[in-house]
Amino acid sequence: MPGEPMQLPNEQQPQSSRGHGEHGLLQRIGARDREALRELYLLYRPRLARFLRRMSYRHDLVDELINDTLMVVWDKAQSFRGDSLVSTWIMGIAYRRGLNRLRTEHRAHERMLLPTIEEEPARHHADQADLAELLEQALASLSADQRAVLELTYYLGHSCREIAAIMRCPINTVKTRMFHGRNKLRKLVPVLAESTGGGPGASGATA
Repeated sequence: MPGEPMQLPNEQQPQSSRGHGEHGLLQRIGARDREALRELYLLYRPRLARFLRRMSYRHDLVDELINDTLMVVWDKAQSFRGDSLVSTWIMGIAYRRGLNRLRTEHRAHERMLLPTIEEEPARHHADQADLAELLEQALASLSADQRAVLELTYYLGHSCREIAAIMRCPINTVKTRMFHGRNKLRKLVPVLAESTGGGPGASGATA
């Protein structure tokens, strides 16, 4: 309306503003407000979908895992004490739901590499379409934990400290997973080693 400040899309709002709004949603969910749960679902579904697809490489499970995650949020919202960002708490739930599902199904995460990719590294002058496909194949060869760290860092923008909270592991473990994941990508897709820009070939997030 005239005279009112323009509202930025959620991803562009200051972190403190987003966190305050999300904390309010959790409080409403803790009071069993289903409309608040719907709002949280709409807010988080895109990032949860991408994260869980990248982590699990089981596209058929993504919707189920998102629903599982939101059911845990519904059940546990009252127990959230604000010791971390709401996003860190929710992504931690999604990570554990995804990892538990993969373990239950005995998925061989590190064997998902296409047969020829290690024998035929990417050519240095691949075009963008080829590079995207090769990177996708290379990511599929990483462990679920390595993919999760890279996705949380480079796409979702979490710090090492936040990722450690999400994964419930020491910060050094996060850095180790990032180091090995990035090195493996560089070996499988050599053109990444020449990149000086952002993304998995760039330097990692700070703690």
